[in-house]
Amino acid sequence: MRGWLQRGLARLLIAMMTVAITAVAVVGGTISAGAANAVPVAPPLPFPVPPAIPEFDKAFYLPDRSVVAAKKPGELIAARRVHVAALSVIPVNVDAWQISYRSTNTRGEPIPAVATLLKPKGPAKPGPSKLVSWQSAEDSTAMYCAPSYALQQGSIPGQLTGSVDSSYEVLQITSLVGAGWSVVIPDHQGPESAFAAGPLAGRITLDGIRGARDFAPLGLKNDLRVGLMGYSGGAIATGWAAELHEAYAPELPIVGAAEGGVPADIRALVDLADRNAASGLIMAGIIGVSREYPELERFLRRHMNPQGTALLASKNPLCLTYQAALAPFVNIKGLVNLPGDPLDHPVPRKVLGKLRMGETTPDFPMFIYQSNPDWIAPVGPVNELVRTYCGDGASVRYVRDHFSEHITLAVEGFAPAIVWLRDRLDGKPAQSGCTTSDQGSMALDPATWRAFVNLVGNNLTLAINQQLGNPPRVP
Repeated sequence: MRGWLQRGLARLLIAMMTVAITAVAVVGGTISAGAANAVPVAPPLPFPVPPAIPEFDKAFYLPDRSVVAAKKPGELIAARRVHVAALSVIPVNVDAWQISYRSTNTRGEPIPAVATLLKPKGPAKPGPSKLVSWQSAEDSTAMYCAPSYALQQGSIPGQLTGSVDSSYEVLQITSLVGAGWSVVIPDHQGPESAFAAGPLAGRITLDGIRGARDFAPLGLKNDLRVGLMGYSGGAIATGWAAELHEAYAPELPIVGAAEGGVPADIRALVDLADRNAASGLIMAGIIGVSREYPELERFLRRHMNPQGTALLASKNPLCLTYQAALAPFVNIKGLVNLPGDPLDHPVPRKVLGKLRMGETTPDFPMFIYQSNPDWIAPVGPVNELVRTYCGDGASVRYVRDHFSEHITLAVEGFAPAIVWLRDRLDGKPAQSGCTTSDQGSMALDPATWRAFVNLVGNNLTLAINQQLGNPPRVP
C-alpha cells in the first residue's frame, strides 16, 4: 500500500513539474522580452498631489547623460504608474504608466525620451496583441506642453497652458483603448521641445514602440501588431517614423500608418504661412527646428532683425494655443535681414531640405488624408509625396476631402482612419498599389459611422468612470 502511495505521489509530482515547466515555456514563448529590459515601476502620486511639470521633474525627464548613454535605443531607464484624465480632471479608467527610455537625435547622440502607456482594463482579447502609437499634435516649444504632462490627472489644464490639443486628443485616444488596443503616446519632440524636427520625432516614436514592447506590465506578446496614427504635428512624427522604420527599427512589426493634415514639406508651410493666420504657429516650428539643427539657430541669431528676435524670444516658452494666437499675419520672411527670399540661403535651404518627406518610402501600408483647401499644411506637397511613394511601389490609400479645412478634418478624418487601421491590426491585407479618391466629406462615408458612434460611446463610458476596453468597442 505504501509503495503504491509513493509511486502515486511521485507521478503527481512529475506531472506538476511538467505543467509548471510547460507553463514557463508557454509564457516565455508568448510574452515579449520585457523581463530582460525590466525597471522598477514607481507607484502613482497619491490624490490630490498634482504632477510636477517636466521642467521641475528632471530626474525622470532628463536623467544623467551617462545613464542614457549606457542604454540601447528604446531601452527603458525608468517607469512609474500615473493617473490619466480628460481635460486634466475627468479620470480615464485605464491602466497607465509613463516610461523614460533612450532614443537618438539626428546627430547620432543618445537622448532621453518619455512616453505614456495605456492598457485596456480587463483580460486581454484572444489573438495577437495590438498596439497603436499615437503621435499628438503638440506643436509647442516647452516641455510642460508635452502629452505626458497634459494627459495626467491634476496637471494644469490645457485651457490655461495652451496645450489644448493634447487635452482634447484624449477624447480620441479613448476609442483606441476602448477597442481593446494598448496605446503608446511618445513625447516625440524630445527633451528640447524641437517642434517640426521630423527626423528626430520619427526616431523617438520608434524607440517609444520599442520601450512599450519591452515593458512587461503592458503584457504585449511576441505576436504583436503595431499601428501608427497622427494628425498635423502628429503626422510629422508618424510620417517620419514610417519612412525611418526600415533603416532604424526594422524589427518592429508595424502593419500600417494613418496620418492626416500632413506637413510634407516644411518650407511649403512657411511659404503659405507668410502673412497668413498660421504665421504664429509656423514661427514656433522655426524655433523648434533650430533647437535640433544648431546651424539654423546660428543663422537666425545672426540675421534676424530686432522685431524677429523679440518675437522668437516671446514664443520660446509657449504651448500650441498661445503659439497660434501670438503674431498671426506676420511677414515671417521680412524678419530676416537678407535680400531676396531668406529660405533660399544655403543654411535654411539645407535644413528645410532635410525635413522634406519622401526621401524614403515606407515599407508598410499607408492611409493618408488631406483637406484640399488646407490653409496650414498645403495639399500640393502631399500630392507630390503620394506620387513619390506610389512610384516606389508603396501601398497607399489617399483621400482628399473638399469640404473641410485643417482643423475640422482632424475630427472628420478620425473615424475613417481608425477603421482603416483596425483592418490592418486584424490582419486583413491592404490593397496593393495606390488609390486616390476625392470626397466631399469623409464624415459622409457610412462605413465609418459605427466608429463615430463608438467614439461617443467610449467618451460616455469615460464620463461615468467605467472601464475602457472591457468589453471592447471595436470600430
